[in-house]
Amino acid sequence: MSHSHGLTADVSVRPGLEEDARAWAAIQVAAWRSSYATLWPAEALASLDVVAIEASWRAALADPPTAKHRLFTACAGPVVVGFAALAPAADEEATGEVVALEVSPARRSDGHGSRLLAACADVLRQTGAAAIRTWSVTGDEGRAAFLQGAGMAPTGLVRTVDVLGTEVTEEAWRASL
Repeated sequence: MSHSHGLTADVSVRPGLEEDARAWAAIQVAAWRSSYATLWPAEALASLDVVAIEASWRAALADPPTAKHRLFTACAGPVVVGFAALAPAADEEATGEVVALEVSPARRSDGHGSRLLAACADVLRQTGAAAIRTWSVTGDEGRAAFLQGAGMAPTGLVRTVDVLGTEVTEEAWRASL
């Protein structure tokens, strides 16, 4: 999906705009269906609703919970190919948390994820954060390899989330800034 503001570069990361929400939702659904096909229940993946997810991203952009919440968009020319959401970590002072980072499955390995993660780290450094953290679904080897390649390491912290009645385990990854 392209954006309409006319600003383009070969590849870029910029602050998220309201017009990006539809693309973010479509990318999120495609990425989750690709990455979690064997890790999540099939009915959970089938029930992902682009329209509902778009509304959620629009709301997050229009009314962020704090001034430290940020949304970023990765572009290839005028096409939105990925996004990241950044928030303060609720349980760890001076740590920022990447709560979402997704790239269109067709554009993975093009460097967009690295650019998004770097943008998050840059903002965190500017705000005085000492560390960056994110969560990865246990068994998502592609995400684990990406995070390790970016200099992050598992912390040993694990949480369980409910995905339509199925418990899914996530592992925390962290790096000092």
